[in-house]
Order: sequence, then C-alpha cells, then structure tokens
Amino acid sequence: MRKLPPLGSLRAFEAAARSMSFREAATELRVTPTAISHQIRLLEDICGQPLFRRRPRPLVLTAAGERLFPAIRNGFDGFATAIASASAGVGQRTLRVTSPNAFASRWLIPRLPKWREEHPKIPLEIIGTDSVLDLRAGNADVAIRYARRMPPDLAAQEIFRDTFFPVCSPELLEKGTRRIERAADLLQYPLIHFDWMNRDREAPTWSRWLATARSVDPGIPETNKAWDLSFREELHAIDAVAAGQGIAICSDVVVSRELKSGALVKAHALSLPGYGFYLVSVPSHSQRPDIDAFSAWMRTMV
Repeated sequence: MRKLPPLGSLRAFEAAARSMSFREAATELRVTPTAISHQIRLLEDICGQPLFRRRPRPLVLTAAGERLFPAIRNGFDGFATAIASASAGVGQRTLRVTSPNAFASRWLIPRLPKWREEHPKIPLEIIGTDSVLDLRAGNADVAIRYARRMPPDLAAQEIFRDTFFPVCSPELLEKGTRRIERAADLLQYPLIHFDWMNRDREAPTWSRWLATARSVDPGIPETNKAWDLSFREELHAIDAVAAGQGIAICSDVVVSRELKSGALVKAHALSLPGYGFYLVSVPSHSQRPDIDAFSAWMRTMV
C-alpha cells in the first residue's frame, strides 16, 4: 500500500511552490493563508525537514523542496490530463488558445477562416488578453507567449520572431513638408507611443529608436520629443497610425496584413529587434494532437 501525505497538504505545497507565495496559493485554493501554512507544516513534519525558507523574504524552496516540487507538479498535471480525457464528452473538444490582444486582433483572427478550412473538426476559443493565464491550472489549453526567451517549465516552441520599425499611413507622408531621407526627417510628424507593460528597458520604443538612429547619424538633433500621442493599448496606437494621426514603432508581425495591403508603409528602414512568439502548453496535455496541428498551421501562416 502506498504511503502518501494528505491530498490537501500536497495541493497547498504545489500551489505555493508554483507561485512562491502563500497568499497567492490561498487565493487559488480558496482558503486562508493560515490554512496553507498549516498544510505545508503538516507536509514538512511528514518529510522531517523544511520545504521552504521563509526568512528573509522572498520565499524560496529548500533543497528538499526543490526535489519534491517537480514530482508533485508533474503528478497533478498527470491527474488533470487523465481526468480531462476520461470526462471528455462525445464530439470534439474546443481548443482554448490564449494570445496577447494585439496579436489576436491583427494577426490571428483574420487568419481563422484558413484554420476552419483546414481543420473543420477542431473548434477554437480565442482568449485575447495581455495577462499570463495559468495553463497548469487549466485556464487555457495552449498559449501564444510573447517574450525574449522561451518560457521555462512548459512545452514551448518558437513560431517566429518580430522586428520593429516606424510605420505610418501613405497619406500621412504626402502631407509632409519634405521627403524622409534621414531619421531626423521623422521628427516633422507626430510620434505615437504605447505602453510596454513588461517594463523591458530594451523595449523597441521611440526613445530607443532615436538613440539608435543617433549612433548611426550623429547629426540628428537632440530633442525632448519622445512622443506626441500616447496610448496604454498597442491596438489603439495602431488604429491611430492607420487613421493617419502619426508614426509609431510597430511589430512587422502584428501589422503584416496592413503592410502587405499598403494600408501602412515603412516610414524608415532603421529597425529594432523584437521578441519571440512561442506556442506554450502543458507537456502531457490530453489535446496534444490538436495543439500540434495548431502549431503546424501557425507556421504555414507566416
């Protein structure tokens, strides 16, 4: 007979180790932080040693906790997969795909008719959000993550990477007082900015683009003009650019359809490196064939 700790203590430990927070684990499991602490103490008593170092903050796993966490995490993943497989009803399950808002709106949704053509028996649910949903908790089946590096601890593959450069409507360029030949010529137009929520210091912003341009062309005058119009959401910035309200530094992937149709054009050739688009899922997911099909389809759409 297997000798196992109480399920409640295992759940509490796995949730706390995954989030590195007793409070977040309590919120996830809908109990109090005190209850989480009690359950973890019980597991530590069974193991005969601490699993977390609680002081000084932040919370970290001990060596014993680091050995235990992957086994418990993978066990719960296996349980979730088996239960999902056993409880699946008759017919094809919907594949739930989470994606950043701008990518979902500008890249993914316009291409979905092709998906339905090629995979009519695999329905999709698109969850457009800039929040990172917890795949292990079952909040989505597969995620399109936008990051500099491949996300750890999950099955991930890079689909493509993007590049950023100034884009605008062709009508805006016709209103300019002079042709754009140097980077400095862009300063005659309104510059449009949107927030980078990840606070990446190397994010492809106007400030960084102008600094890079000055390294190539030192004659560009110093200016306090960082942007003239600012948006919280990337989608709103793109809409403003398409409406001829200014120039923005945009992803060649996100605005690929507009560039191809001529609705937007490159305002200058100088570019900045972007990020990778990664397809991420739980390794033992019960819908692995559907996830693989979605991954292969995305690659054909580049």
